[in-house]
Amino acid sequence: MQKNIPDQTSNITIIGGGNLGRAIAEGLMASKFVKAAQLTVTRRKTELLADLSEQGVRVISENTKAVPEANIVILAVKPKVIHSILEEIKEFLKPNTILISVVTGVSLADIQAKVKAEITVFRAMPNTAVAIRESMTCISTQNATQEEKELVLSLFDTVGKAIMIEDELMAASTVLGACGIAYALRYIRAASQGGIEIGFDAKTAQLIASQVVKGAAGLLLETGHHPEEEIDKVTTPQGCTIVGLNEMEHQGFSSSLIKGLKSSYLKIADIADTAKGK
Repeated sequence: MQKNIPDQTSNITIIGGGNLGRAIAEGLMASKFVKAAQLTVTRRKTELLADLSEQGVRVISENTKAVPEANIVILAVKPKVIHSILEEIKEFLKPNTILISVVTGVSLADIQAKVKAEITVFRAMPNTAVAIRESMTCISTQNATQEEKELVLSLFDTVGKAIMIEDELMAASTVLGACGIAYALRYIRAASQGGIEIGFDAKTAQLIASQVVKGAAGLLLETGHHPEEEIDKVTTPQGCTIVGLNEMEHQGFSSSLIKGLKSSYLKIADIADTAKGK
């Protein structure tokens, strides 16, 4: 099946200029994947996107005016309104548009049922680090060509790391990749608070904790090692590191994190039901 493949000079419309939609726009511009003039972002209160407008992004409130010239449309709206948005814009999507949903809990099948068959549908789950080009984005599709997959991968690769996964794993990727950034930030916050207790001022404690997390992640990404392999390098016999790690485990550190991930995963089912009107 041959389809028209947009290139990096294509127009991209982001429906929904909230935190994630804005972050995607900022990341795409920062990476130079598109110029500001090639981006359109919609939001009911356009004044909240005044800074994007000043950079040259087209900012409008009418979704139906935002999609006709777009080669790629990114849906970044709340799950409860996605079906009404699709109903609103479906007749304005030009043939061979690539439609990318970053909406939690709404399946490819649900989206495809709302649009014409020739519209290629993707789901993508980035996180808010997309704004600084450090997102982890998982992507799924059912009707895309290899060229289209490579295009969407390249789009999200410019704002971090991107991989293709099966659609049934999108809920799990939402928890681990998108919710996960909040979990990591909460760790940094807690570590900063502990740093204040042992003598640092708040700003210095946050800097140290943040850089430590960045370095730890970098070790795993660069080496491919298992976390325990790197932990073993730091935990000397009768040392202060192992004492701290063991106390955290006694207090349920790993267990609470795993339970939190599972709770978030179960919540996505509720979100999906709400989106379907159940």
